[in-house]
Amino acid sequence: MQRLTESILEYARHLPEGTPVAAKSLLHLGNRAALDQALSRLAERGQLLRAGRGVYLMPVMTRFGQRAPSVEQAVEALATQRGEVIVSHGAAAANRLGLTTQVPVRSVFLTSGRTRTMNLGRQTVELRHAPRWQLAMPHRLAGQAVRALAWLGPEHAESALQLLKKTLPDTVFGELVAAAPQFPTWLARSLGKVAHG
Repeated sequence: MQRLTESILEYARHLPEGTPVAAKSLLHLGNRAALDQALSRLAERGQLLRAGRGVYLMPVMTRFGQRAPSVEQAVEALATQRGEVIVSHGAAAANRLGLTTQVPVRSVFLTSGRTRTMNLGRQTVELRHAPRWQLAMPHRLAGQAVRALAWLGPEHAESALQLLKKTLPDTVFGELVAAAPQFPTWLARSLGKVAHG
């Protein structure tokens, strides 16, 4: 068993920071039951961080000691590993776009996968399942605008869109207007009014 734990650690050390380690990605080292047991043992010893059910992360060593990988890197790596779309929550997007001065306290992301939490050291990251339209244009400015508008809701959409029309580049606002058919009626209607009004 000692050799298996060493092999797992050796494998994890060569991964980019924040890349999740799961038993499925280690099947070349041994059988599933032995891997699950070894991963659990490494987490108990503090050599790996248990991020969620069956998901582990290699802690980052600094001159001040051990720390968890950055939230963004861990979430991005999880999205790649699981084939999911994971994007920042609408509150964070609204703050980034200047639509609110409210700064989100908790780390919340929207995902095409199931709702769950990930633990990164002392920080808990919430992954919430979201409808497909809220995950549109995942790594684009127009997509951030969609998530911000979804978070603000129908009551504030029109005024937010008027501000976005002034602050976003024309091409980005055009992307938003072009994607309108996939949005709920309230958002598509507000977009049409602001774009053609």
